[in-house]
Amino acid sequence: MNFVVSKEWLYEQLNNEQVKIVDCRFDLGDPEKGDRLYKKSHIPGAVYFDLEKQLSAPVSKHGGRHPLPHIAQFKSDIEKAGIDNAKTVIAYDGGEGSYASRFWWLLRFLGHENVVVLNEGFKGWVEAGYMTTEDIPEYETAEFTVNIRREMLVSYEEVKEVVEQEKKSPILIDSREDRRYIGEVEPIDRIPGHIPGAINKFWAEGLEQGSFKDSKEQKKRFAELDSKDPIIVYCGSGVTAAPNYIALKMAGFDNVKLYAGSYSDWLSYEENPVEKGKK
Repeated sequence: MNFVVSKEWLYEQLNNEQVKIVDCRFDLGDPEKGDRLYKKSHIPGAVYFDLEKQLSAPVSKHGGRHPLPHIAQFKSDIEKAGIDNAKTVIAYDGGEGSYASRFWWLLRFLGHENVVVLNEGFKGWVEAGYMTTEDIPEYETAEFTVNIRREMLVSYEEVKEVVEQEKKSPILIDSREDRRYIGEVEPIDRIPGHIPGAINKFWAEGLEQGSFKDSKEQKKRFAELDSKDPIIVYCGSGVTAAPNYIALKMAGFDNVKLYAGSYSDWLSYEENPVEKGKK
């Protein structure tokens, strides 16, 4: 399975009607910025998907800061973008990789077989001198058949069972930066620290200059783990765990699940314990 493509490959496919491009640029500090950037300039043919309006459901008491979108709504959105089960779908963001990975995970979760992330994102595309446009495309509504991959997702109850029973398997991987994992800083959530028993693998270490490292390098990142180990990956709200999910798959791990609500959902249950420091 391919997980990523290069800007050179995408450039050659711009006139291919079987290829659909999705712009996922977003800024957590300025939620409207991605849409503004898209309207100003984007890769020709790309449609815009907003993290908070289309790639997440509204926030409620539980489910974390970026709950998974309602399946029916997301299905409708991708159909309006002209995406059916046969199309090759390319997701890109500004070059950080996390927002495009969120779209990748969601489309795979709904059963799509051929979705990839654009290495280097929009930044790499522009730096290469490739064409951009402000024209917003309109596509004929497609028909998408949903085939949910339940094996990609883990529930809060399953995570809680792992923690309470102190299970050594599955392995919990916290994808946030080290300082947040150990509880030294916490700019967003009400309590610093991590889910008890989790190990730390910072998601950004799986990329270099906006490109996912190759399978050999991803295997090195997770060298102390067995590829047969079942893995549960999480972050603060489920977004930056997605590139780590991709990295684990690139490294040959078959049994990887996303805890979509992640640490923000864990903390929404006040009785839940947290750990600080290194494991």
